[in-house]
Amino acid sequence: MTFRAVVVAVLVLLLLIPLAMVQELIGERESRKQEAVDGVSASWGGSQTLTGPYISVPYRAAVRVDLGEGRSELRDVTQYAHFLPEMLDVSSSLDPEKRHRGIYDVVVYKGKFKLDAEFAAMAGRLPEVASALRWNEAVLCMGISDLRSIKQQVAATVGGKNFAFEPGLPSTDMAASGISVAFPMDSAAVHAPIKLAIALDLNGSGSIRVVPTGRTTTATVHSSWPDPSFQGAFLPDSSKVDASGFSARWTVLHLNRPYPQEFTGSRGDELQASSFGADLILPVDEYMKSTRATKYGAMLIVMVFLVFFFVEVLQKLRIHPIQYLLVGFALCVFYTLLIALSEHIGFSKAYVASALAVIGLVVFYARSVFREVRATQLLALVMLLVFGFMFTVINQEDYALLIGSIGLFIVLAIVMALSRKIDWEHAGE
Repeated sequence: MTFRAVVVAVLVLLLLIPLAMVQELIGERESRKQEAVDGVSASWGGSQTLTGPYISVPYRAAVRVDLGEGRSELRDVTQYAHFLPEMLDVSSSLDPEKRHRGIYDVVVYKGKFKLDAEFAAMAGRLPEVASALRWNEAVLCMGISDLRSIKQQVAATVGGKNFAFEPGLPSTDMAASGISVAFPMDSAAVHAPIKLAIALDLNGSGSIRVVPTGRTTTATVHSSWPDPSFQGAFLPDSSKVDASGFSARWTVLHLNRPYPQEFTGSRGDELQASSFGADLILPVDEYMKSTRATKYGAMLIVMVFLVFFFVEVLQKLRIHPIQYLLVGFALCVFYTLLIALSEHIGFSKAYVASALAVIGLVVFYARSVFREVRATQLLALVMLLVFGFMFTVINQEDYALLIGSIGLFIVLAIVMALSRKIDWEHAGE
């Protein structure tokens, strides 16, 4: 009997191989889904990040260039000084849609944005390069992560005058891509504050992010999508989420981020790291839940095999290892059914349908193996309890570890209580 117990344990270990293959299958299907998301984003518009507006002013600087072999020389290069607004207010409204690519759903949106910014007088700032700044070549810039989704001409309104943007940025110090317009400034403009407004129609998918370039940055997002996830460096100060949609408001001070209001050189990484916003998510991620289900695969196999083993001991049966393997493979098929069905009917319905199918198959097979009704009924009850326990743990993210640990403790206690009177020395005789 000890030898047979070892054989059953080895079979359990062998069945971990198909479980690992199931996890690889989940990863492959997740990649397929991401390809669908990327395909829709490529034609509609990707996740959007708004940086600015800001003003970039060129100047000449002497930079030592290494020529190799211990030689170097000074060269004059054009660099940029960047000035951020004192006040920035970003108001956005997202109109969400579901797009389909194959069997997958992708959340996209049509966004309407209004940006109001106010720049303080720039004279005297950055004293180390102030004398070299070429104010007549100043550029007004706006960082946008995906230019393909701009739906209309974008212009900045300054003092009743419109400045129409063109694609491209003078430098990538602030953002990798965006739009800009020549914004020459004379001595009077340098000594006066500047107020401007920008209206922007922009498509996107998945998420929206705002970089807090203002000394005081306020941002509001409104949408009819009922399942947002607030992400980034800052959570909203206030938010409302219900079945009709969500709204959120942020207020970020310059003290909350690691870069000043004016600087030279590149700060792109710091700027992107300080961004915040909202994701429009699909609330049911069948692949994440399927992955969590596979983590309990070994427990499922062990519990079913324990029933078979105890029936074998108590009823003095001889169950062949091949019969154990067939039952184990049936339990592994549960996961492939779960993955395939969840892509079409949702995780909960797929779980119930797959569990009932596998329980019915195993119980039908066990009836001919056990040749005893009560033992078959016990197996059916144990499988129902195990599948129900797994479903509860999978759907309880915050208390999964607690519920799982308590459940395993109870199972072990029951097994020990049932087996304490078995005479293992003579059980196989």
